[in-house]
Amino acid sequence: MTFYISCIILTELLMLAMVLHVLYYPGFTKKQKFWYLATFTAIMLCAAAEFVVHSGIYNVKMKGFLTVITVMQFSTAPLLAVLFSESLGLSTQKYGKIFAVVSFTVEIIGALTKQIFYFDETGYVRGPLFFVYEIFFGISLVYLIVSLNQVGRRFNHRDYRTITMIIVIVMFGIIPMVFYKINITYLAIAISASLCYMYYNDLVQQDIQEDLLENQKKMSDIQDHIIYSLASLIESRDMDTGEHVARTSKFVERLSELCLKEDVYTDEIDSAFIEKMKVLAPLHDIGKIVVSDNILRKPGKLTSEEFEEMKKHAAAGGLIIRDVLNGVADEDYTDFAADIASYHHERWDGTGYPLGKKGEDIPLNARIMAVADVYDALVSERVYKEPFSFEKAVEIIKEESGSHFDPRLVDVFLKYQKEFEYK
Repeated sequence: MTFYISCIILTELLMLAMVLHVLYYPGFTKKQKFWYLATFTAIMLCAAAEFVVHSGIYNVKMKGFLTVITVMQFSTAPLLAVLFSESLGLSTQKYGKIFAVVSFTVEIIGALTKQIFYFDETGYVRGPLFFVYEIFFGISLVYLIVSLNQVGRRFNHRDYRTITMIIVIVMFGIIPMVFYKINITYLAIAISASLCYMYYNDLVQQDIQEDLLENQKKMSDIQDHIIYSLASLIESRDMDTGEHVARTSKFVERLSELCLKEDVYTDEIDSAFIEKMKVLAPLHDIGKIVVSDNILRKPGKLTSEEFEEMKKHAAAGGLIIRDVLNGVADEDYTDFAADIASYHHERWDGTGYPLGKKGEDIPLNARIMAVADVYDALVSERVYKEPFSFEKAVEIIKEESGSHFDPRLVDVFLKYQKEFEYK
């Protein structure tokens, strides 16, 4: 009896823990909470009813009360599979609901006619048709197995080992009751229900996470496409097809990778840095939107006044990026993009613009962008010049090391120069 009481107490406490978790868990809809609470409460009811009937404390005056309790238990137990199937989100429960109505009706008739069970002076007695209840319980078990299989298919057949273990636990709860009168059935059902609950919600959370990551990737792809398209649009005003955007993006990505390989500026360069360089480099000249077409498309050398006007695009680019990305991207991402646009015309010796920053005061991403921007300009045809040869462009970059460009970056570029030659 002590063992039996312990099993009932454990069952009730386990289901109470599940009820409390459902009540305070914010990730469920009201419908989900209803069906989970109905399932766990039904298990508590059945376990308590079984204890009342089989505890050994019996008074013949209690026959009517015990009959009602037993009908509730016998009609509810086969419904546990239906209730939990609803909890697992299986929408098609037509046959389950029919089964519930039939089961409840049969149990009431069986109790009134004493065919399934009855109480006499000695206590609880199984009727001649008790096997009907066993059939209903068996159908319920099969229904649960079918339901779990459907859930497994929904989640791409993940974790069938858990489903198998649930079935094993239920069977090991039923077999001792049927053959040895050891009443641990509802403890087994409670453990299985808890496992189902955790199993299902774990899979749901996995799918939610995967959906979130997929949506984030879609948003990131859209963002990257907008950045690239906007940059290409600006470049087209400068009589460029947008290839400058693609080329410089690949250049800064590769130069950053090679710096990481050569242990250069590894305190700043990592995979996240490289990814941002690749994605945000196309925005380096977005400030040209403030420059007139007459200056952008002038075939000859700019006058000093025109050059001063052209120089405004650097500072303007940083402001435009902050306006565009504010509230859309995080602060670090925005700062990274703004630094590239604002300072890629700064020079290592401090003679650049817009602020005359010098050496490592210039953000590293802008220093990398400067090498890429000038190199591509050198080897490309522009309205004001013919393209230089690869060898000539490399020689100019080398000569400008320590004056225009960061010498450590130039050293990496020179070591792997063949990787940057346009085919």
